[in-house]
Amino acid sequence: MTATAGGPSLPQERRVVTAIPGPKSQELQARRTAAVAGGVGSVLPVFAKRAGGGVLEDVDGNSLIDFGSGIAVTSVGNSAEAVVRRASAQLADFTHTCFMVAPYEGYVEVCEQLAELTPGDHAKKSALFNSGAEAVENAVKIARAHTRRQAVVVFDHGYHGRTNLTMALTSKNMPYKHSFGPFAPEVYRVPVAYPYRWLTGPENCATEAAAQAIDMINKQIGAENVAAIVIEPVLGEGGFIEPAKGFLPAIVKFANDNGIVFVADEIQSGFCRTGQWFACEDEGIVPDLITTAKGIAGGLPLAAVTGRAEIMDSAHSGGLGGTYGGNPVACAAALGAIETMRELDLNGKARRIEQIMKPRLTAMQEKFDIIGDVRGRGAMIAIELVKSGSKDPNPEATAALAKACHAEGLLVLTTGTYGNVLRFLPPLVIGEDLLNEGLDIIENAFAGL
Repeated sequence: MTATAGGPSLPQERRVVTAIPGPKSQELQARRTAAVAGGVGSVLPVFAKRAGGGVLEDVDGNSLIDFGSGIAVTSVGNSAEAVVRRASAQLADFTHTCFMVAPYEGYVEVCEQLAELTPGDHAKKSALFNSGAEAVENAVKIARAHTRRQAVVVFDHGYHGRTNLTMALTSKNMPYKHSFGPFAPEVYRVPVAYPYRWLTGPENCATEAAAQAIDMINKQIGAENVAAIVIEPVLGEGGFIEPAKGFLPAIVKFANDNGIVFVADEIQSGFCRTGQWFACEDEGIVPDLITTAKGIAGGLPLAAVTGRAEIMDSAHSGGLGGTYGGNPVACAAALGAIETMRELDLNGKARRIEQIMKPRLTAMQEKFDIIGDVRGRGAMIAIELVKSGSKDPNPEATAALAKACHAEGLLVLTTGTYGNVLRFLPPLVIGEDLLNEGLDIIENAFAGL
């Protein structure tokens, strides 16, 4: 029996009743091809009708297990009760005034929640925006205003957005940067501690990578010229890379010693995704500024820069903002999402997801030698695929695995600088039966290669 609405009441089952994509999705795809710019891609051309919990139902009646969460956005599940309740109430009151014209309490309350939840007990302030890229751009603006410096340091395999400045910050060319230059100046890239691919081995990775990065900054830029160091505590589009333990603390110390603003880009890794409110907490890091988006508002567009009050206040009045930034409906949704995270202990649920997924994936690694690495924390888990007997990236097998999973009703995402990583971002409210069923599909897909 098909549910009449999405959200938590949607039947939590995988159901494949047509080919994927089905006839109705194919009809919509034809309309899309005629009307939507070709540069806008999709992982899987099935058109969503409802979603909730750990499933996504398409227009043909197929119910897919969701291991993507809209790229780590619907961590609380699609149409979560508190998100719908609060956003609906706000819709009935007013949809927009522009906070810069006539402010409202919801914006202030979200900033208060961010001050409470983000690492550190220092005085904090926030500014709200629409997207992760916008948050990162504004973090750079704030850091430059505070330090009166211009240079920004980023890392290999990093991803920070699709605007002009954030494309410059992003490491990967295709599809994010190709043919879109020239890019913003005064951006410098240094090595990151990528344990699986560090040439002298993972045991040397943190120390050597930090030393190389710091040496490059000192020699090629000059620490006194650096406004900000920006890094994802777990690198997302680069392949869910966890920097080797000790690397981030070394970079933070260097930043602190040289008056550089350390920016943690937690857009994909934040809000319970790694089993902590923020991934940087794993090594006790307290960033000067932290950027958030994705999981903050249960699917509505909202982003933030949160940080030390004296740094956040460096920008002149009127220097930060935007017409839609901190939209009242999105703010209401964020308060509902945070309420859900607390009430359901989604940090605990993320850790439980890791307890189920990692042993299963590690067992698969022992059976299938094209799985080179299993990594990640919480519900931010990935496997890196290589060619048998080597560490050469295997994007062909990755694409084939994803295609096989999609055909069986499991939505998975690929990622990685080399296109050879399968990443798993299930909603934190997914049931364990669906989680295990999804892992069964992945294992069968490997067996079928």
